[in-house]
Amino acid sequence: MSEGWGNVSALAAARLGKKGKEDKADKPFDFAESYRLRAKMLGVLIHDARMKAARTQEDCARLLRVEPSVIAAWEYGDDAPSLPQLELLAYYLDVPISHFWGQNTLTHDSHRDDAQSEYLSLRNRMVGALLRQAREERNLSLEDVAAASHLEVTLLQQYEMGELPIPMHELTVISGLVQRNLGYFLESTSYIGTLLQIREDWKQFNELSEEVRRFAANPLNLGFIEIAMLFGNMPAEKLRKVAEGLLQISM
Repeated sequence: MSEGWGNVSALAAARLGKKGKEDKADKPFDFAESYRLRAKMLGVLIHDARMKAARTQEDCARLLRVEPSVIAAWEYGDDAPSLPQLELLAYYLDVPISHFWGQNTLTHDSHRDDAQSEYLSLRNRMVGALLRQAREERNLSLEDVAAASHLEVTLLQQYEMGELPIPMHELTVISGLVQRNLGYFLESTSYIGTLLQIREDWKQFNELSEEVRRFAANPLNLGFIEIAMLFGNMPAEKLRKVAEGLLQISM
């Protein structure tokens, strides 16, 4: 968020406050000016949220099925969106809807691009290291993998060193050669990895039958789920003994 936009927000808030004091002094209240300032404040907050999310006006326009000039008009306070449009923007820009009727702008991370580059570089090295580990566990040489995948040995070396990112269509083939599924290479420790895992878990939960989902979502059934988890983690021999004990009780 640039300093100019922040100043506009502060100025608009201050002028609205001044209008409120004038109203108390029995001076005529300029409703047109009040609406204009409120639109300006809203525009600042929309611009702020869009910049924070690294979205363009064209991105937002496609989402809302309007022209980019409409988004620009909103951000400059020349016009204002409806509440349903703001709800979609809040969802798309990953901000709470209340952001748009507050006065505080978000803190723009000027190092965002650097952080993304560092993440990609680190992940490329990690994927390469995992690939090398899996290859060595299968007692395969680089030449073996190169012959089977029809990729150059020097290219595979660069992949394993993390010097080059591995394109997904090539990683799919190579992972099959070292007998690892793609989940083996996924990030699992950072915020991004945790978020991706939550999404995968949610997808699998939604694929369950409606009856099972309702049962799992009922807090009263938590005890049954914990018992099922306990049984699921038991060694087969111990589980067999438990089953035999239950059978004797029921006889």
